Amino acid sequence: MKKFFSVVSAVLLSVSLWAQAPQSFSYQAVIRGGNNVLVSNKPVGIKISLLQGSEKGKAIYVETHKPTSNDNGLVSIAIGGGTKDASSTAFASIDWSKGPYFVQTETDPAGGTSYSLSSVSQLLSVPYALYAGNSKDEQKLTVSATGDTLYLKNGGFVIIPGLSNANPITNPTNGYGPNINDVEGNSYKTVTIGTQTWMAENLKVTKYNDGTTIPNITDNTQWQNNTTGAWSYYNNDEANNAKYGKLYNWYALSKTSNGNKNVCPTGWHVPSDSEWTVLTEYLGGLSVAGGKMKEVGTTSWNSPNTDATNTSLFSALPGGYRQPNGYCSGIGSYGYWWSSTENGTIVAWLRDLAGSHGYVSRNDFGKVDGFSVRCIKD
Repeated sequence: MKKFFSVVSAVLLSVSLWAQAPQSFSYQAVIRGGNNVLVSNKPVGIKISLLQGSEKGKAIYVETHKPTSNDNGLVSIAIGGGTKDASSTAFASIDWSKGPYFVQTETDPAGGTSYSLSSVSQLLSVPYALYAGNSKDEQKLTVSATGDTLYLKNGGFVIIPGLSNANPITNPTNGYGPNINDVEGNSYKTVTIGTQTWMAENLKVTKYNDGTTIPNITDNTQWQNNTTGAWSYYNNDEANNAKYGKLYNWYALSKTSNGNKNVCPTGWHVPSDSEWTVLTEYLGGLSVAGGKMKEVGTTSWNSPNTDATNTSLFSALPGGYRQPNGYCSGIGSYGYWWSSTENGTIVAWLRDLAGSHGYVSRNDFGKVDGFSVRCIKD
């Protein structure tokens, strides 16, 4: 199955165009083949549809692109700047106040037009220059000369971080927040990143926060055939727990399959796919957020741990994963973290990082796989 992972990078094309709203916005994605290998330095066929109202809403705008991926499989396009479908409304006439809007991506990794559906992602942050330039909302008034503030007629305003030196995106200034404990007394660092507060360590708990035990499955066959909540150590070796935490199948964290229980401490929850997107957008987008999330050095990550700065203090660690057949792989080289959002009956969304690059991948894997968990504050 072909994979295409995408996150809207909420960055406008040019601040110099605020007098007249720019009619496009940046969009980046990483492309991988069915074997999870990057599609590097190759032309890729991409079809973008803007859906109105829901993931299955009406496609009000459709366009195609044929970019060439870079060494890291990254493609960058400008939505609004592609070849428009003849039956589509004009990009300039989209009323951004009539959202929500969703970006549907279809791809042909061979560079042609035999597109297959790859992903549908909500456009969480409507580009404000587009909104100001074409919204029917009568509350709008003007945009500041520096491009970071949308002033409204009622006296209110909206600040867009990172679009001017006067209003930069900032990293945490006070280090880690107060530690929190799970139901078993395991203690975790926390960190506030933008509007969110995250655990800065991988989950280690063996019980739901109501005290119910989560089964530890060590047998590979039993792991492969299990469809209820379970956890394991990497390679069933408890020595890996102190640094990397435990690996959980998706059933352990989904309230629909675990009896409406919560694997996270009280007041915290497993992040949704959208909450992961908020984090990576705040850190600059898919292509650069990974380096800002990874613990620096090669004590925990294998060399070279490319681009790792950990400026977010997320302190991501490469705990590896447990495959559907029960065997483990990737510790020291890859980190995977579940989201609570499923993508059908057998797979669910997650985020993954690697020591060999500094970007984040949005991926879907089988619910029987074992991955790390980070919790986010309610």
